[in-house]
Amino acid sequence: MYNICGCLVHAMPEKAPNIVSAIDQTEGCEVHAFEGGRIVVTVEDTDTRRASEIIMGMHQIPGVITVTLTYHHFEASGAQSAAAQAH
Repeated sequence: MYNICGCLVHAMPEKAPNIVSAIDQTEGCEVHAFEGGRIVVTVEDTDTRRASEIIMGMHQIPGVITVTLTYHHFEASGAQSAAAQAH
């Protein structure tokens, strides 16, 4: 399965650089932009964690106020999709 989520993280502006660093160091996460206390992030499933678990973990980063899911895309991987079409 392929699962990707777009999130907007609201953070204390003075802690945003540390939060961006923590998110960038998290497997499955990528920071695309940040300004003040707003951080745009994509989160994908990894081999060991679901995107939903990673998003819940972002709430625990000191200085994070909220994490809002703004986009979600989920589909079968290429092999699963081909098998489904064969039936």
